[in-house]
Amino acid sequence: MSELKKSIGLFGATAYGIGTIVGAGVYALIGAAAGEAGNAVWLTFIIASAIAMFTALSYARLSSHYPHSGAEYVYVESAFGKGILPFITGWLVIFSSVVSISAIALGFGGYLSVLIPVPKEISAIALIVIVSLINIKGIRESIVAASIMTVVELIGIAAVVILGAPDIGSVDYFQSPHGIAGVLSAVGIVFFSMIGFEGIVRISEETKNAEKNIPRALVLALVISTIVYVAVSITAVSLIPYSDLAGSSAPLSDAAYAAGGSGAALLMTIIALISTSNTVLIVLIATSRMIYGMAEEGAIPRIFRKVNHKRKTPTAAIAAAMIVAAAFCFIGGIEAAAYLTNFTLFLVFLAVNLSVLGLARKGVKIGRWAVPVSAVGAVSSAVMLFTFSLEIAVISAVIIAIGVAAYLILTRTEKD
Repeated sequence: MSELKKSIGLFGATAYGIGTIVGAGVYALIGAAAGEAGNAVWLTFIIASAIAMFTALSYARLSSHYPHSGAEYVYVESAFGKGILPFITGWLVIFSSVVSISAIALGFGGYLSVLIPVPKEISAIALIVIVSLINIKGIRESIVAASIMTVVELIGIAAVVILGAPDIGSVDYFQSPHGIAGVLSAVGIVFFSMIGFEGIVRISEETKNAEKNIPRALVLALVISTIVYVAVSITAVSLIPYSDLAGSSAPLSDAAYAAGGSGAALLMTIIALISTSNTVLIVLIATSRMIYGMAEEGAIPRIFRKVNHKRKTPTAAIAAAMIVAAAFCFIGGIEAAAYLTNFTLFLVFLAVNLSVLGLARKGVKIGRWAVPVSAVGAVSSAVMLFTFSLEIAVISAVIIAIGVAAYLILTRTEKD
């Protein structure tokens, strides 16, 4: 079997992470978050980042021990052994990623419909197919494309901040219509903007010196992204009232319009298209690598281990992610998808943090500060699960039940 090609350095891995984190979330969800947190929306990003950082450090520690594209599946399996627990963890990662791809692609379709009268579902599916072809072309080409788009989207956000700089200081940045409860509720929304750091570990097998570069990229990407989020959210509520942001389908474009007129708004719409395209590309890479990694471990059919001999990319896994993501383009709006994605990922984060504790208990030298950091990560992940509605919890339970059924079918098929 052909191995994946190692062609990513620290810069590429960090840009990959930033491109995933600073994506559709800040362009689409900052409005919904402002509706809950008001002018204090910037604080929700800091809280979400702090929660994410504990888990990111657990990922960093585990990735240095197990630089494998199967990532979460491998971590849980190493800590608790083969069986249903690592399978369900990988299942939830794949599900949440596919929902993210579809939702973000629909966000792309929404922005594109402002410029071209094309149904957003058609645009979303077309985008998924195009970035899948880039993914198949090669990981180096994919990372170069992602890095370029990441630079463009950061320039776009920086432009909004610069244009809005004269208005900074014009409002009370702690004003929240629903108090602390609203801020915490908004954390459940904006955490969707933080996810993506965990996807960095899934390119471990394609990263040079992965044991050092992947942990560094994890922390760098999360820190840089948080700074960007805080700056842009403070600028946005300075430019237009948070109530107007809450009712907008393109909040940053509206903020750009307030700062620089129709030309700035058009530019921001174009950058939003680039940003959402970038996020879809990067999440698709991470999803296909998880599918490939689980197949490599024998958890799912071996056909998904197929690697293109020339391109050194997992073509079968990429095709599978593309087809399922395209089918999910009819799921609905990005906000509902964000809640569902976040809930399932908090379950995954809980499993990852517990894996560090499990490995430490088995005597694996996991690091001096790993246990207390992962303990906080596990508790915070568990607490965040209670901030979601019963409906989201029930849907997630159904998804897990389907995963259990899939595991039993695959296990029985393997025995036969």
